[in-house]
Amino acid sequence: MTTDASLVSRNPADPADVLVRLRAPGAFAAADAVERARAAQPGWLRAGAAARSAALGAVADALAAAADELAALAVREVGKPVGEARAEVARAVAIWRYYAQAPFEPTGAVHETAAGPGLLLSRRRPHGVAGLVTPWNFPFAIPSWKAAPALAAGNAVVLKPAPEATACALRLAEIVRHALPGQVFDVLPGGATEGNALVSAADVVSFTGSTPVGRAVARAATARGIPAQAEMGGLNAAIVLPDADLGRAAADIAAAVAGFAGQKCTATSRIVAVGAVLDPLREALAEAFRAVRVGDPNDPGTVCGPLVHESARERVAESWQGLSALAGATVPERTGWYAAPTLVEKVPPGHRLLNEEVFGPVAALLPADDLAHAVRITNSVPYGLVTSVHTADLDTALYGLDLVDTGMIRINAPSTGVDFHLPFGGAKQSGHGPREQGKAALDFYTSSRTYTLAPTGAAA
Repeated sequence: MTTDASLVSRNPADPADVLVRLRAPGAFAAADAVERARAAQPGWLRAGAAARSAALGAVADALAAAADELAALAVREVGKPVGEARAEVARAVAIWRYYAQAPFEPTGAVHETAAGPGLLLSRRRPHGVAGLVTPWNFPFAIPSWKAAPALAAGNAVVLKPAPEATACALRLAEIVRHALPGQVFDVLPGGATEGNALVSAADVVSFTGSTPVGRAVARAATARGIPAQAEMGGLNAAIVLPDADLGRAAADIAAAVAGFAGQKCTATSRIVAVGAVLDPLREALAEAFRAVRVGDPNDPGTVCGPLVHESARERVAESWQGLSALAGATVPERTGWYAAPTLVEKVPPGHRLLNEEVFGPVAALLPADDLAHAVRITNSVPYGLVTSVHTADLDTALYGLDLVDTGMIRINAPSTGVDFHLPFGGAKQSGHGPREQGKAALDFYTSSRTYTLAPTGAAA
């Protein structure tokens, strides 16, 4: 956690283990970082597509070479189970490789004029300095899927990581800086003061984190007239129909609730059982939740490690108080900030679990009369990131979900999981602005210009 003066990052599985303790640099340091990046950006753009491609490819190679070290650092700093940490580093490598080809993508088009000689050109150009504000839960993947497309398009980057992931961000910066020209990529440790200053100085802003902060970032960027995207919270539903494979659905849902202690914006928080599936699903889910392995994130068998800090565990434990628990609802007696994967039912309308993102391994089981009712339940929250649907009916999968108001729908798959080469984002309070990842990110980090080329002597 951080204050205005200091920043401390601890191991969630062993809070006595301090990874980082430093003085937050302050708002002026943020402004200075942006100005240094702004001075370096034109040279980075003029270096050309081949140079940018080679640099991003070199970052990918260096990340791959350091994969074991980086995974161990993520386990230690944010408590990510080692299997997930290794997968995240592999995803980060793939992201840098994917965007290493992006500098060769077309940046515009040529058009004929409506009348007379000449040509019309549209061309996309970088904004300048991309200010990136990232969370702690994916300390390598999220900074990568923001920075790589921004850099590929010719922007410079200043990254402000969450305080809880400072060590990961600093190590990532070492690797990236080694492959890029000086000042093209910089890391700004700190908290809200530094983040606010970065948003006030950058030319384009990308944020991932809580909904209240994301909305504030979007307002500040809009007031300045700069592009902004904010990926925020989720209160994601899993809809289970009577024809679903219950064993597979229960296993997928338990993993999506409890994996990494539920600390993902794509984690499942609500499970909507349609019709007659409720009773058998209740039993299958209770068994699947109890089977989830909770423990040391260094153990390859661990699925649910610790919460990121003590206040997070307190928030999770408070969320199940007074509810009927089918599994979990306990805090293990061990060092570190752990909570058991918890499944509750008979949650009254208006309860916080049905309206707020708790960001922990807790989910509510809710009955629905039919698919239309399940869709209404799914849409009843202010968030709209991802919905998972478990069914064997192709018509339902293709057409029955048209009214689900979420940015992503996953059929017979956990709500968690990201395809980095496709657009990522949500609706309502889950997202603001253009989508992330894939080619959509390249559009976001550039602006379109229209050129008119008229021959000498042609009429205006």
